[in-house]
Amino acid sequence: MSAIYILWLRELKRYVRSRAQMVASLGQPMLYLLVLGFGLGPVFQRAGNGSYLQFVAPGVIGMTVLFSSVFSGIGLLWDRQLGFLKEMLVAPVPRLQIMIGRTLGGATVAVIQGLLVMGICLLAGFRPQSFLTVPLAMGFMVAIALVFAGLGVAIGSSLQDMQGFQLIMNFLVLPIYFLSGALFPLVGLPKVLAVITRLDPLAYGIDGMRAVLLGKSAFNPVTDVLVLVVVGTVLLVVGAYRFSKIEI
Repeated sequence: MSAIYILWLRELKRYVRSRAQMVASLGQPMLYLLVLGFGLGPVFQRAGNGSYLQFVAPGVIGMTVLFSSVFSGIGLLWDRQLGFLKEMLVAPVPRLQIMIGRTLGGATVAVIQGLLVMGICLLAGFRPQSFLTVPLAMGFMVAIALVFAGLGVAIGSSLQDMQGFQLIMNFLVLPIYFLSGALFPLVGLPKVLAVITRLDPLAYGIDGMRAVLLGKSAFNPVTDVLVLVVVGTVLLVVGAYRFSKIEI
């Protein structure tokens, strides 16, 4: 258990020390929130859907958690190039503990990022139906972080260098975000798009946050929780398996 704690703490220290990374990671969410939230607000309101800022804020928070958690797993590539991964793997510590420590560290950083963006959303005018629901929203943030931290570890364990990073971004991570309903409602979609969005695990995380923060959801909140638990378990198992097969 000490190895898990040490690796978890290492991820947090690396995040805190990298102030530039901390600020830069907030740039994209602020762009989506301010430009889309205020730019598309009048159009969204004329369509009879209320405030677009209220609608898009949980999606922006989900985007932040998604990117932070996936990138923490892909950070294995940097550790491989710098030689730190080799030092970890030759240590007399079970690989499962190493994977758990890194995954928990990456998920914790992702949740912290999500909380920072939530604070920005509140400053921009986002108002949940009750601030007592914020802890429930944090629960969905943790679930999203664990799901995609597991995916990131699986990806980072499978790639040999950074050449495949852009491919992963363009054909996996970005579609997961844009098809999650973060930027548009999931009701009234064409049949094909409706099916695709229901295959996206992030859609259930963002829908769950909207359910607890705004009282509006496309799915049943219980369904959101069950899907995240099942998909998260599968991806964490796959990530652990792929990490156990790493060869240096």
